Amino acid sequence: MRTLNQSIKARLSWDALLAPLRGLARLIGTTTPRRIAGDRHGETGAPVGGCRPGSVYLVGAGSGAADLLTLRAARLLREADAVVYDRLVGDEVLALIPPHRERYYVGKARGHHSVPQAEIGELLVDLAGQGKSVVRLKGGDPGVFGRMGEELAALDAAGVPTEIVPGITAASAACAGMGIPLTDRAHAQQLRLVTAQLCRVDGEPDWAALARRDETLVFYMGLAKVEAICAGLRGAGLPDDWPIMLVANASLPDQRALIGTLGDMPARLAAEPLPSPCLILVGSVVRMAASRASLKALAEARLAEA
Repeated sequence: MRTLNQSIKARLSWDALLAPLRGLARLIGTTTPRRIAGDRHGETGAPVGGCRPGSVYLVGAGSGAADLLTLRAARLLREADAVVYDRLVGDEVLALIPPHRERYYVGKARGHHSVPQAEIGELLVDLAGQGKSVVRLKGGDPGVFGRMGEELAALDAAGVPTEIVPGITAASAACAGMGIPLTDRAHAQQLRLVTAQLCRVDGEPDWAALARRDETLVFYMGLAKVEAICAGLRGAGLPDDWPIMLVANASLPDQRALIGTLGDMPARLAAEPLPSPCLILVGSVVRMAASRASLKALAEARLAEA
């Protein structure tokens, strides 16, 4: 009887924990014909799913795969009146937006800004001022090199209510896709996220501070700066054979990667160009990816011989 009681208690505990998640999953999966037609509100006029009129939600779209989106982000996408989105938001994620919702593309690519940052802030303020609920959808996590601070400042100045919904940042997605951790007791006790936009003539990073052997360095937006990054870190004291990995389209079916060293990566990239977006990881933790790839190839070869 004691064992049975313990089993019942354990099941009840899990049921209590999972009940809210089941409810939220049902909410995300349920779309009435009235919502599809563009009417989010019930007969009382109350917003469905908690999406508030006149508010802006700064939402992380994650790494591009729809099944890596948070439940809250998915709910807001289905309930918002308008979605303002970036270039790095994946098609799978955009497909979650119901028909007849307003969509505004404000994407940026290197050297090509379709909409100036100030105008994006003005657009968000204007849409909220019309009483619409707005999702500002950003690739990855909105707070990691996403210029979220500037948009928050514009919204705060206009008195617009805001909420931040985090997403999976590219660093996490890239390492997960390659089957390795970002940190490891034997390799890296620190993690540093760096924007490669600093790797310019007028914005040189502190290479000496970055050239550490006990941390993982992750450079965002750095595909065009690989040679400068390798040269800067080597010049600051890291050896030529220090590991570096490039991961393009992390977590997506067309994910690609290059593994090499600071000494040979520029030549590798020239021989095998990668598309953007591409993340750069530097540190001994990269050796785990090379080791796991070798073990996988060995296992597949043995399986083929059997």
